[in-house]
Amino acid sequence: QVQLVESGGGLVQAGGSLRLSCAASGRTFSSHTMGWFRQAPGKEREFVATITSGGFTNYADSLKGRFTISRDNAKNTMYLQMNSLKPEDTAVYYCAVTTRVLWTDLPRYYDYWGQGTQVTVSS
Repeated sequence: QVQLVESGGGLVQAGGSLRLSCAASGRTFSSHTMGWFRQAPGKEREFVATITSGGFTNYADSLKGRFTISRDNAKNTMYLQMNSLKPEDTAVYYCAVTTRVLWTDLPRYYDYWGQGTQVTVSS
């Protein structure tokens, strides 16, 4: 059974940092694009960042320079380093994998999802 498990969320003050992890099990995703998405209360799930199997990265414009996505294929794990956090970054963060397309930032094309980890940034 395929599982994606996020960890590393929590409560942090504005300006602080968090590092999220996404550990995959049940299947190797080294050949697939992985991504981070987030969903704030009352809002739609939105794209945060993606990383291809070859390490090419893409970020939401508003997050460039503050967030860094990475992956360790040997560990079947993806990471999201979040710096200079702002209250508007508060959301549930989800990791996901797409086996349908080479790359996309659209949630509907991702077929495996984690359960999410809460990130709360206080002002």
